[in-house]
Amino acid sequence: MPPRYGTLDLSIWGKSAPVIDGYGTDRWLLKGAQILELHWEIDDEPADALLPRTMHPVIPAYCIINVTHYPDSPVGAFSTGEVRIAGRAGVRPRGFVLRSYCNSEAARREMASRWGYPVAPGEVSMILRHDRVIGKVVAGGRPALEIELTDRDLISGADIQYIASMHLARNREDNDLVLVQVDPEYTFTKGERGRPRVVTLDNDAFGAGNHLRLTNPIMASFATADVTMPKIRFVCNPALPAMQGTAKVAA
Repeated sequence: MPPRYGTLDLSIWGKSAPVIDGYGTDRWLLKGAQILELHWEIDDEPADALLPRTMHPVIPAYCIINVTHYPDSPVGAFSTGEVRIAGRAGVRPRGFVLRSYCNSEAARREMASRWGYPVAPGEVSMILRHDRVIGKVVAGGRPALEIELTDRDLISGADIQYIASMHLARNREDNDLVLVQVDPEYTFTKGERGRPRVVTLDNDAFGAGNHLRLTNPIMASFATADVTMPKIRFVCNPALPAMQGTAKVAA
């Protein structure tokens, strides 16, 4: 059986790709980030259209939904809410970011130009209660995302692992459309697990159309961690499988 590849329409998605200012960005240290993340199984066949050819769909297919609050950054406090589609670049697990909503203009500018995040303005909030953690995104005055972790239970931060992201962006230097690999480092101070709940997910707000269909919940975690945003090490040609189109840009 031949390998499956993503079928993302680059002619459409490339029009809204952010512009990255080359690949020489410095690291950022973001202290005390609060990260709420849910994994949810999705219908696999329609979701192939949400992954570039660089990536293989995973089996079973799932999406990664998170809301994160960064209280300390070089541009001040900000929060993000995003949806990723899980896949593999070669043999390595990666998450392709559909869209990242962010409530800070300065942070949006830096996230797009440094790491190629597909950022959009939105009201992003996180609410911590004794029994649950709630993350919300409002975009254009309408609810775009609301997720919850319920039945909070302490675990070790060592039990939590996040996968690297892939961002479709256009390089300002040569106008090439590329996939930028972003693999932050995490130093955990607290970890929790619980039951995942998706209250609202507006597919159109994340560019997913009818290709993202939630089926079964997998997990939910909540963590506090210092996050180091990395130097960019690898970029990929989004039209080619990762084993053919990956280039190393930094040691």
